[in-house]
Parts: sequence; C-alpha cells; structure tokens
Amino acid sequence: MATIRLTAAEATVRFLAAQMTELEGRTLPLFGGVFAIFGHGNVAGLGPALEANRKALPTFRAHNEQAMAHAAIAFAKAHARRRMMACTTSIGPGATNMVTAAALAHVNRLPVLLLPGDVFANRRPDPVLQQVESFEDGTVSANDCFRPVSRYFDRIMRPEQLLAALPAAMRVLTDPVECGPVTLAFPQDVQAEAFDWPTDFFRKRIHRPRAPEPDARELAAAAEALKAAKRPLILAGGGVKYGGAEAALADFAHRHGVPVAETQAGKGSLSWDHPRNAGAIGVTGSAAANALAAKADLVLAVGTRLQDFTSGSRALFGGARLLGLNVAAFDAVKHDGQPLVADAARGLVALSGALGRWAAPREWQEKAVTATARWHRTVEKVTAAPKPKDAALPSDAQVLGAVNRAMPADGVVVCAAGGLPGELHKLWRATDAASYHLEYGYSCMGYEIAGGLGVKMALPKREVVVLVGDGSYLMMNSEIATSVMLGAKLTIVVLDNRGFGCINRLQRGTGGAPFNNLLPDAAPQVDFAAHAKAMGAIATKVDGIAGLEAALPKALAAKRTSVIVIDTDPQISTAEGGAWWDVPVAAAPRGETQIAARRAYEAALKKQEH
Repeated sequence: MATIRLTAAEATVRFLAAQMTELEGRTLPLFGGVFAIFGHGNVAGLGPALEANRKALPTFRAHNEQAMAHAAIAFAKAHARRRMMACTTSIGPGATNMVTAAALAHVNRLPVLLLPGDVFANRRPDPVLQQVESFEDGTVSANDCFRPVSRYFDRIMRPEQLLAALPAAMRVLTDPVECGPVTLAFPQDVQAEAFDWPTDFFRKRIHRPRAPEPDARELAAAAEALKAAKRPLILAGGGVKYGGAEAALADFAHRHGVPVAETQAGKGSLSWDHPRNAGAIGVTGSAAANALAAKADLVLAVGTRLQDFTSGSRALFGGARLLGLNVAAFDAVKHDGQPLVADAARGLVALSGALGRWAAPREWQEKAVTATARWHRTVEKVTAAPKPKDAALPSDAQVLGAVNRAMPADGVVVCAAGGLPGELHKLWRATDAASYHLEYGYSCMGYEIAGGLGVKMALPKREVVVLVGDGSYLMMNSEIATSVMLGAKLTIVVLDNRGFGCINRLQRGTGGAPFNNLLPDAAPQVDFAAHAKAMGAIATKVDGIAGLEAALPKALAAKRTSVIVIDTDPQISTAEGGAWWDVPVAAAPRGETQIAARRAYEAALKKQEH
C-alpha cells in the first residue's frame, strides 16, 4: 500500500481539499475555503498546512471568530447545504467564541466544520496557556462546550484517528438528516505529529445529497388523508429549499389547488406573486396565511421543524390534522403528525402522483385567492413611502418597502434578529429561494453583517443587502472591514431606533413597563456612518425615506461596501397579520396593565394544543 508522510494538520487539509460536490451540473470543491484566526493552538500546525495548500483550499482571514463562523454558515445556507466552509481557531477564547455560531448551525441544520485548537494531548506542559482545568476530570477542555451544539464531536488524540474521524465528519456534514455543525477538537501537539498516510485516503470523493423515496404505506396513507380534506394547507419550510423542491412544490400547489404558507426558513420557496402563495405563517405571518391555517382541516408540513413561531405556540392550527413530509422522522412526527418520511421533492412528486386528479374544493381555493389579494393590498399600504408633509420617524415597514422597491430582481436580503425579521417575513417580496436569507431559528444578533459576507462569497454575482438594527450592529460589525478587504461588496442598511426596540415592544405587550431596552435621551448618539467609514466602507446617514430612496441606487451601483444609516421609530410595528406567541406573563400581576395582560394570556392558553 502506497503511503505518504504528512503531519496530521497537512493530512486534514489535503483531505478537505479532495472533497467534491455537484452543483448545477458542475463538479466543485465541497469546501469553499477555511476561515482562520491563528493563535498558539493552530498557527504552527494548521497554519503552515493551509499556507502550503492555499490554492486548493483558500484561507480567509476574519476579525472575529464568531463572525467568521457565521459567514461560513451563511455560505452553506446560500448554497442550500451543497457547499460549506471550515473554521479554525486557537484554543481558549478563540475556540469558545465559535460556540454561539455552532448553536446557530445546530438549530438551523446547517453544515460547518469547526477545527478549534486544543490543549496538549501528551500533557507534558500541562496546564498550558488558556487551558480550562477541571478539578475532577482530566480529559475536559474548553472545547467540551461544543458537545451539546455539535452534530458530531471528536477530539483527535493521535494522527491516525483522522482516518476514521474525517470520513465520519463528511457523513454528518452532507447527510440531509444529520446535517449540522461538526467539531474536531485538534490538540496543538497532535497537529504537528507525522504519520504515514495511505495515499488513497486523499483521493477525490464526490458527495451527492441523499434523496430518499417515501415508504409505500406512508404514501398511501398520506394520499388518503389529503383526499379526505376539505380545507388543506401546505406549510413550506426550509427543507423545501435544501431539498431543491421549489419546482415540485409549485407544481403540486398548482395541480391540486392547495394554498401554500411559508415559514421564515421556507420563505422564497415560491415567488411572492405565485397564485398559490398565501404568504408567511405564524407569529410573524400574513393575515391571509394565518386565517387559512385557523380554518384548515389538514396541514401538509413540508420540510419544517414546526417551531413555536410557525405554529403560533401550537395554537394556530386549531383541530387540523397534521401530515409531516420530512426527510427527518424526528420532525415528521412533531405535534402528533402523521409521518411521510422522504426527500421533499421526491415526496411531493410521489404524493401528487398518488392523488391523481384530486384537487381542493373550489370554494377553499377561492377563499385563499381572495385572502391573499387582500393581504397584498395591505403590504402595499404599510410599506408605502410616507407623504412629504409627514415629519414622523419612518417605521421599519416603510424602510423595508423602500429597499424592496430598489432591490434588483436577483438581489438577496440578509437579516437575523430583533423586529426586522418579523416585518420581513410578513412584508418582503421574495423572488426566489436564494433571495431571502434569514437566520431565525436561533435569532442570533450579530449574524447579519457576517452572514451577508458569507452570502456574497457564495453568490458573488448577486447584490446582497443586509438589514440590521443599531443594537445588532453594535454587537458585531467587524466583518465590514473583512468585506472591504476581500472585495465582497455589501449594501448595509442600519435602522437606528436607539435600542432594542423589538424587546421593548414585547416587554410592554406583556404588561411590563419600558425598562432597560431603549437608550435614554441623554445617551450619546452613535455615529454609525463615521464608524463604518473608519472600516473602509462608503457610508452616509440619510434623512427619512426620501433620503433612503436617493441613496440606495448609489449604494447598489458602488463597487465597495456601502452603509446607509436611517433613524426609525422604535414603537411602531406592523399591526396587521401575526399570531399569538406563548411568552409567560406574571401569574401574580401588579397593576391594571399586568392584570389585563394576564387575562389575555390565560384566554390564549385555552386555544393551545397539547
């Protein structure tokens, strides 16, 4: 057997560079590159290995470990999990900075390979700099924090363990069910150790996504359930996008006359103006989709985790029967669902064939069309530019309307946390699956700008617009400098409402007094435009929607990252649409406001399914 002598770090880099994928008829590297911030735990091992192989596996420098992992995750999401990235850090704070990003990837089922350095396997210099010592367990290191937020975790204590660990990592990263973050904790001494590796270990391997067909009995039962339905509704989740099922969904909805509602992750599965698209579902949903959900007798949930924002904390669907078409049995049976375990595209095609000429009753179809048309008029109203004489600060909805109108047809909007995702889910007009990029399962503040960078690296020919609140901007903005450095041009719109406006509204809505969310009037006004300019971006602050509308074309036409700052009203959110969300209210209320909030909460609980 032919062998080659390499360090463990060199073997890891060569193996990753040899992994391939198929995308739109082309064979491409599975890994788009490696984000790296070097420290003593990886600079002498993975550092030279990456430098020697930088043509086959590019290395990108970032400014923050959490942000670079966010960018890597966004890269994978923009590629519908067909391509991905790796991230390496030193031991200690560099590693634990990535734990939040690992949780984000875990919740949202997105692949990223994390290679944090670790303490010495041989323990000769134990304890080393940045080592977290456990008084009762000598095997513990800071990297054990990754265990609950990794789909696969391993600590490489000898070089030859990589012969098993790396293929196992690829299995998880490319599997439609197991997909999520993989952590290979890599002790710094092991990185530099040498081993005689079988040359066949570094052969090119093409990873094609598995697409399981439905079980015949489950398929027959699902078709029977649908044929008996008088008011069926489809929920399109992120699995529609990851399964490449957009065309199958459009054909199914058209052929069988079933209206479609979209989750946050599934938004864009159908174009906003598709005749069967009733819009967003749930807590941040459209009035049309939520009204249909309340009347539905069967809900076909395709590729969705059915989290509480989708189900209105299990109070939205009433007594509807749930049919779960999902590649993961774990999700297919949620909410006592009848499972149809299969790839989203193949499941929809097979189910359509089993239904034959069946279609939803004409009356139900017409109800959906009427409700959707009414909602489209609502969207136009709340997103319209204010009249020139209106001196009030604009709402988030008005800002979104201006950006949406200026957006190129193939533009991509990126957002993550706070009130903006709710407004976007209701109001944004997505053109295709890639045009709407939101991380909301973990609703992670700080994802927005870093995520925009990852999207731009994945889709360099498309304009990427990041919408971010002032609170999230202040949490993590460093990758503006990275985007300028890499020439990955973004258009960033900062909505400054001086604080955490979304949580302030929630606080008041549950009977609380405004407290610790909005900045006091005496607090200094942050000059976001000056800050962004200092990081190399083109930046300006605009006055109202008219100023924003004038600035957007210039920013979109620019060759460098642009930041546009606009003041907005923290108190206003779109009243239309939406559904109840279970946020507990004090059971011993104080004052009339809390008493009223508690009464409303107790009334809503009675509608909740258990």
